[in-house]
Order: sequence, then C-alpha cells, then structure tokens
Amino acid sequence: MKEVNELSLKEGYGIVGDINANAISPRQVLVVRHEDIVDLAIPPGELRENLVITGITSKDFTSGSLISFDSGAAIRLTFHCEPCKRIAHLVDSLKTIQYKRGFLGVVINSGIIRVGDRINIQPEKFPALSENPYERFLDFIVKVPAGKVVTYKHLLEAIGVDKSYMRAIPTYLKKTSAENYPIHRILDSQGYLIKYAPNQKSQLESENIEVLSEQDSSHKYFVKYNKYLYNDASIYLT
Repeated sequence: MKEVNELSLKEGYGIVGDINANAISPRQVLVVRHEDIVDLAIPPGELRENLVITGITSKDFTSGSLISFDSGAAIRLTFHCEPCKRIAHLVDSLKTIQYKRGFLGVVINSGIIRVGDRINIQPEKFPALSENPYERFLDFIVKVPAGKVVTYKHLLEAIGVDKSYMRAIPTYLKKTSAENYPIHRILDSQGYLIKYAPNQKSQLESENIEVLSEQDSSHKYFVKYNKYLYNDASIYLT
C-alpha cells in the first residue's frame, strides 16, 4: 500500500488499479473515519484502508449510507470490515477494534477523488446489508436469475468473505436446501453440480443451461460456467 493524493473510482468496479476491484464484490473500497483511528491511536494506512474521511458522525456512518464527493463520485457503504490477523499487531486484542476498522463499500458513481475534497453523506439511502455472511448469502442467491450460475468461488466474492469461508458453503447449502431458494444455480469451484441441490441437472436444463457429463462417467455432471456466469456489476448499485 502507498499514500496517494487522488484515487480514480469506477462505477460497479472499485478503485482503478486496485487488487480488490471486483464487479460482483460488496467490498470494493474500505473507508475509515479519521476520528476512529485517532481514538485507536493507529496511524492512517495501518488498517489497510483505502480512504480516510473526517467530519462524519458515527451515527451516519452506517450500512446503506451514500458518501458523495465533489467530482460526483459516490460510494455506497455495505458492511463493517472485520478485524483480521494482518492487523493483529496494532492492538492488544482484535475485539477492541471490532466495528471500528471502517466500512466497506461499492462504487456507484465514477469520478476522481482527491485529498481535501468535500464529502456529503446521506444515511439510509440504500437498504442496509447484514453483518451476517449467511444472511448475505441468502440475499445474493435470490438475485441470480434463471439461466445464470455462480460457483463457490464467485459466491464468496459476492457475499464479501475470505476464502476460508469455503468450508462453510456446504453448511449454508444444507440449511437452505429445504427452503425455496434457487441453489440449483450454484456450482462448485470447478463447475461441477453439487450434491446439495436436488434435481439440479433437470432444473438447470429447464433454464437452457447445457449440462455436460465426463466421458468416463455418466454420473458426474458439469457446466462450462463461464458461458453462464452471473457477474452483474449492478448487483449492489441499487
């Protein structure tokens, strides 16, 4: 990371040139209040934040708020950035930094933002996103339209969690399988059909998704998912 005087924000993508820029991710930008890092006695940049702002009350700095800049660039705040081992050395206990590491967000209007720009915040401009990954999982899968699929990998990106959550997906699917959620549109990371979705092959085919079988096995089915992948940049823009 390096300190810069300006950033280029791209709608539905994130910060131009940033490793975390991702059209489907709710964590394109990490915004931290200067007041919070002062209270924590942590220098700017140590929380691995992208942007430090000042003059915004903690009451308004919440999920669903809209932050706008002089240039017209705007960020929708999604949910808190959870403490992680990469910043453990900064505090005696990660619990002390819970809900103070800043808010993640998505870019909903493009523009250049610069040090010293004025900012405006509109609380409750958008629906708040849950801090609970399972609830975000449920919110996301209902947005995957017929004729589209997502893999485990893309699912993790879409709900904004670390790769370590991969082992939680089977649990999520088991909890959801008895309910009326379209989990048949979820594939494993290689594109294979999953055991947690009853009648997955026929349901996908009914949505005009081609399901193939391996030559040496008539019971192992897969989808060339890149052809049908749901990667809509507008998912968090409204």
